Amino acid sequence: MGVAPVVYGQSSHRPPRGDYSRAASDYTCTQNYAAYTEADHATWRQLYARQSALLAGRASRDFIACLPQLGASERIPHFEEVNARLRPATGWELVGVPGLIPEVDFFRLLSQRRFPVTDWIRTPQELDYIVEPDIFHDLFGHVPLLFHPVLADYMQAYGAGGLKAAELGATELLARLYWYTIEFGLIREHDGLKAYGAGILSSASELAYSVSSPTPLRLPLALERTMRTRYRIDDFQQTYFVIDDLQQLLDFASADFAPLYARLATQPSIEAGTLLPGEVAVPTRPAH
Repeated sequence: MGVAPVVYGQSSHRPPRGDYSRAASDYTCTQNYAAYTEADHATWRQLYARQSALLAGRASRDFIACLPQLGASERIPHFEEVNARLRPATGWELVGVPGLIPEVDFFRLLSQRRFPVTDWIRTPQELDYIVEPDIFHDLFGHVPLLFHPVLADYMQAYGAGGLKAAELGATELLARLYWYTIEFGLIREHDGLKAYGAGILSSASELAYSVSSPTPLRLPLALERTMRTRYRIDDFQQTYFVIDDLQQLLDFASADFAPLYARLATQPSIEAGTLLPGEVAVPTRPAH
């Protein structure tokens, strides 16, 4: 996937965790709920409590409104119990996967409104940082906004677009859009910037940093600029892209990306944290 692995590609740091022998040809598997130990549930409970306490004033109002639909704070959720609420809400369903899966399979699942959730949870030693996504990142970070109809439609459109990008050899460009929206996106609200990206919302340390630290660069989301921008996988982001509302994402997804990919093939990548001439950074708080 180009310069850096992304959340749905194969990790370069260590082998994926989980038993892939139990996965079907599309990499999905049944959630083995009985395999979770009390220590696993305690880890979930600790992560959920810690992260929930940090949301006020930092997470988007849509995320906060949708989070109760996840329905489990004391124990790891059953996928089917979440699906009983998610299917009638937006037509999505959760499917288990043993770990990271190839990008085309990831795109295909999204295009079918099936969201792959890693079914193992991190160890207590990994509470603050984990290389690849686990069940807490996937469920807490991603799933609440799948209950929002606009974000739900964007995710399906992204999956369909990913399949086309794979045919055109442009998955690295589209991966950057995913990274800077679904994983590390910020949204402008009346009282300042808020997080809607799962990578931020599931991180105890990056949540406050992303919306209030003076260090990173924050720019309005524009497709070409976003797709040209490299990102970090080993540290806080140096650049965040800001949307005005979730509908903006869905509007972007309706565009024909093929001409865009052709133009970008001749353009150099931009290092994270770079402010180009003429660009104006987005302030963390509205001017009064």
